[in-house]
Amino acid sequence: MQDKRSVLVTPERLAGWVQRFGERNGTFSAEHADRKAGVVVLRAANGCRAEIAAPLAVLSRSEVFSEPMPSEPQPAIEALIRVSSVPVTVGVLLIRRGGYGVGIAREGALIASKNGTRYVQSRTAAGGWSQQRFARRRANQADALVDTAAERAAVLFDADHPACLQPGGDAKLFSECLGHARLAAYRSLPRLPLLPVPDPRQDVLRQAAADTRALRITLTGIPPA
Repeated sequence: MQDKRSVLVTPERLAGWVQRFGERNGTFSAEHADRKAGVVVLRAANGCRAEIAAPLAVLSRSEVFSEPMPSEPQPAIEALIRVSSVPVTVGVLLIRRGGYGVGIAREGALIASKNGTRYVQSRTAAGGWSQQRFARRRANQADALVDTAAERAAVLFDADHPACLQPGGDAKLFSECLGHARLAAYRSLPRLPLLPVPDPRQDVLRQAAADTRALRITLTGIPPA
């Protein structure tokens, strides 16, 4: 059975990763994915295929891909490394019921950040007046969390304007946070896919920042070991 796997690789490690791909799978060719800017596809003689996409933060800036990329393997990979190394300022906004983490990422590092905890209760199966009182308390807790996260994010984003946003955590809470009046100026920015992160402590924020710079590689047709 053919396998499928996805990995994240920084621009500095891509050349070595491609070399090892050739060592494992033999001679390969390079081509560009149809209608996908910044994506190079490697096809090996044994049927293994690797789709290599520039970092999502870079893909959000279409002007980076104004020049066509070469079709030969080595020049194509070198061009992809150059493109993927373009610095992009990313606004990171991670929020879950257990807290929030916001930051400014550039070249895979957190330039500035703020995170905090603010508990929002889970739903309950209780009914009647107790249920209504619980629902109001839970809504107030969520509102307070959203207000705090939005205020903290606005301070960081206003000081160092991001080119795109990296959301993470609870999709509904993120949407409410971005809908806050303090973040109105950033609602139209390109948005990367939502990260399924745990409660956004500092280490989670750092990893999210690093991932904004990573190339996404999808492997298919992996031969059995």
